[in-house]
Amino acid sequence: MDHTTLTRRPRLRRPFLLAAFEGWNDAGEAATTAIDAVSAALDAETFATIDPEEFYDFQVTRPHVRLVDGVDRRIDWPAVELRAARLPSAERDLILVRGAEPNLRWRTFAREIVEVAGRFGVEMLVTVGALLADVPHTRPVQVVGSTSDPVLADRLGLAHSNYEGPTGILGVIADGARQAGIPSVGLWAALPHYVDAVPNPHAALALIGRLQALLPLQVDLGALRRQTALFDRTVEEAVAKDPELVEYVEQLEADAVEDGPTLVDRPDQLVAEVERFLRDHPGGQRP
Repeated sequence: MDHTTLTRRPRLRRPFLLAAFEGWNDAGEAATTAIDAVSAALDAETFATIDPEEFYDFQVTRPHVRLVDGVDRRIDWPAVELRAARLPSAERDLILVRGAEPNLRWRTFAREIVEVAGRFGVEMLVTVGALLADVPHTRPVQVVGSTSDPVLADRLGLAHSNYEGPTGILGVIADGARQAGIPSVGLWAALPHYVDAVPNPHAALALIGRLQALLPLQVDLGALRRQTALFDRTVEEAVAKDPELVEYVEQLEADAVEDGPTLVDRPDQLVAEVERFLRDHPGGQRP
């Protein structure tokens, strides 16, 4: 852990590690919003940070300057924080990793996180992401859970992914965990690619719901639920102004009806959509 600074050493019981990163893996800021909500609900405390100097191109991921007390200027650098949280109703705890996707030295970055996981006895890595897909905003947000481990897929009822193609930092960290003998699960939410409004509270709620199926999380979802009304109104107003977009959404809805069961009932189909997105849009954007 050459680039990780431990500010304290929490005592953790058989922890899981949850990871989400801003950027390519975080359509609609859904993944980081979900992780932040879990972190706040559990009063997670930062116990380590990763030095940004080694992993970020500051011309791409720029630091921000702000005024303190209206006088002194302070620069906030891109940060990756590792937070610890206790799960009172379980026999295990959590480590939450939250930051911006690094620009440089991904293998070294992933190794830093995997080494922290090993030091604290992490028993499973759960990566949380969101992608842009051909889905209508009028339908519930679908979340797929997948793993490359067929035994784990069978035990947890997850899709078994055989994906080949471009990947993001979540995939690199998951591979590092696998090589270290730590099983990993990936959760992805599918968001409508034509919606620009962020954050997407519906997607964050859907991701938290899927996390709660894996872990006994008690999360106050009131704030996110209150955001959905404004979000829905903003999206509906934007769609209504564009007749072509109205027609496109109607076609997506018709296709969803013709396809029968929703994607959440057909995880293989959503996995295929995730994999198509990763393969066809390595920059993370949809046309």
